[in-house]
Parts: sequence; structure tokens; C-alpha cells
Amino acid sequence: MSKRNVFSIIILLIIVPLTVYFGALVFKDKHYLWLSLCVALLSCSPLFFIFERKEASSAELSVIAVLVAISVLGRFAFAWIPGFKPITAITVISAIWLGKEAGFAIGALSAVISNCYFGQGPWTPFQMLSWGLIGFFAGLLFKALQKNRILVCVFGGLSGVAYSLTMDVWTTVWVDNTFNLSRYLASVAIAFPTTVAYAISNVVFIWFLSKPIGNKLSRIKK
Repeated sequence: MSKRNVFSIIILLIIVPLTVYFGALVFKDKHYLWLSLCVALLSCSPLFFIFERKEASSAELSVIAVLVAISVLGRFAFAWIPGFKPITAITVISAIWLGKEAGFAIGALSAVISNCYFGQGPWTPFQMLSWGLIGFFAGLLFKALQKNRILVCVFGGLSGVAYSLTMDVWTTVWVDNTFNLSRYLASVAIAFPTTVAYAISNVVFIWFLSKPIGNKLSRIKK
């Protein structure tokens, strides 16, 4: 693999998840803002690496910043509907066209910035990790997802389930200060209606947004 891929995998798939998990165990509900800041910096570091190697332009970074802003504003706009958020859809679409590093950064930054309105807390790093990983894997599967809008919708629906399952890990760790399987399964069962609603909302947003946003991002890349 290229140095870029090795660096991205080490930072985004190993260091960030370990930072979030062990940070939750050590700090519990204290110092979560520092933990969120660490996750934000780590999430952006692959982009900095790409930029320094001249593999990305300042124009592309500007596009990423705009997409984060759109994602955050979208969460504000649909705050009145529980479980109905466009962050996953915008993160997935962005990652398909801009790459896995951009997808992770957009997902993670959308979480921490939008929580300035919705409320920061010990859950924020887990939200950053969840949406970040969704963006990473969408960018990893970009060749298949670019060609089929239905496949992107399926990926979005599964991403909603994955997001909820990851957040249930936080619930378990926060209550027991360790991973308790029985409590985790109970949390999954209690959150099932919200999980279904969020998965459906992802499919709806991706269906309507993937073509217009995808076309614009494709033209920008060219």
C-alpha cells in the first residue's frame, strides 16, 4: 500500500478508535472536550498529510469545509424530527467523490461542530468516530458506490444501523465503565425504533441528494 493509505489506516482505524474507547474509560464524563479536540485533530491529520504531499489542493480543502457546513446546517434544519439527520448522507456522498480521508473528516467534524448547538458531552467523541468511520468506508468502496444509487442507499441504511450500534457501545461504557454485553444488548433493543427511523432517513436523504451533490463534486474533481 502507499504511504498515504498506511498513514490513513493507522490513524483513522486504529489510533482514533483506541483514543475514543480508552478516553471514555479513563475520563468517563470528565475532560470530554479535550478528548473531542484530540479526535478532531487526528481526524484531520490524514488530510494534512495529503495536502503536504501535494495530493490535495487548497480548493479541495475549501470544498470539504463547505460540505461540513452544509452537513451541520442540515442537522439544525431537521432537529425538530427525531432521528432524521442528513449528516450520514452528506458524509457518504462526499466520501464517494473526495476520498476516505475527506469522508472521515467531514463526518467527525460535522458531529463536534453541530454539537456546539445540540450540546457537547462524553457522547461527542463516539459520534465523531461513528460518522467518521461511515465516511471512511464509503470512500473505500467508492468504485462500486459511484455507479449505483440504489447501492448507495443500501449502504446508507446499513450505516444508520452501524451508527446506532456504535453509540450503544458508548451507553454501555458510560454506565458500567467497561463493556457489558447484556447491557449492550438491552441498549440495542431499547434504541431499535430510533435505529430504524435513522436508517430510513439516511436512505431518503441519499436518494434525493446523491445525484445533485455527486454531479457537482464530480465536476469539481475534474
